[in-house]
Amino acid sequence: MDYLKINKQSWNKRTEVHYDSEFYDNENFKSTGNSLNEIELEFLKEIKGKKILHLQCHFGQDSISLSKLGAEVTGVDFSELAIEKAKNLAKEMGTDTRFICSDVYGLPDVHNEQYDLVFSSYGTVGWLPDSDKWAGVISHFLKPKGTFVFAEFHPAMWMFDDEVEKVAYRYFNSDPIIEEEEGTYTDKTANIKETCVTWNHGLSEIFNSLKNKGLKTIEFREYDYSPYNCFQNLQEAEKGKYRFKHLGDKLPLVYALVAQKFLS
Repeated sequence: MDYLKINKQSWNKRTEVHYDSEFYDNENFKSTGNSLNEIELEFLKEIKGKKILHLQCHFGQDSISLSKLGAEVTGVDFSELAIEKAKNLAKEMGTDTRFICSDVYGLPDVHNEQYDLVFSSYGTVGWLPDSDKWAGVISHFLKPKGTFVFAEFHPAMWMFDDEVEKVAYRYFNSDPIIEEEEGTYTDKTANIKETCVTWNHGLSEIFNSLKNKGLKTIEFREYDYSPYNCFQNLQEAEKGKYRFKHLGDKLPLVYALVAQKFLS
C-alpha cells in the first residue's frame, strides 16, 4: 500500500475546498496576518530573526503568520497544490516565506539547512507511520539547543468514532487506519470522497521518539478544548474554545510540547 500516494491525492482534493472555505477565511487572514492560536503562541516567544522550519504547513497560513512576527520561515508540505497556493498567498501578502514541496521523511534528501526552531501543529503526525523517523527529521534540521514546538490533537480523542460515542480505535500505534471519507473538515457536504491512511501515536510513543533522537521535552501541557470547530458535535463553550456537546470538558482534545535538542 502506497500510503503517501493515497494521502497526497486526498490532500490535493482537500486543498481545493479548504483554500476558499469559511473555515480558513483567507480574506480575514489577509487583513489580520495571523492564523496562530493562543495555545501555540504561548510557546512561540522571541522568534523575531529566528530561522523556523514549519512541517506539514498546508497552504501556508501559519508559515506566513510566523513570517509576519519577524521570523525567517520555510514551510514544507507534500501537496503540490497546497505549496503552489502557499507561494501565491505569501507573495500577495508581501512576505518572504519560502515553501518546499516534500513529504516529511524525504525532506533531508532535498533540503540541507539547519534551524533555530521546528514547528508543527494540529492533525500532522497522525499521517505518518513512524514517529521515530519523524523525530529524526526534526532533530536533523535543528541546530544544537534548537527547539521543537508541537501542538496536536490529543491521542485519547482519536480512539473514538466520528460521533465520539464509542471507542473504535486503539490508543496505541499498530496497524494503519484506512478509512473512506466523504467531505472534509471544512465542509462535510463537499463533493469529495477519498481514502485516508493514518496512524494513532500515544503520548509515550511521541515522548520516547523525541528522546531517542536527542530531543528533551522541557514543557508539556494538555487542553480540554479544540481551537478549531473541525469535528462533529462540537460547540463553542467559550470564544475560540470548542468542546463536544455531550462530554463538556471531560476529554482532553489538544496537547502541546516544547522539546530542545541536546545532542550536537
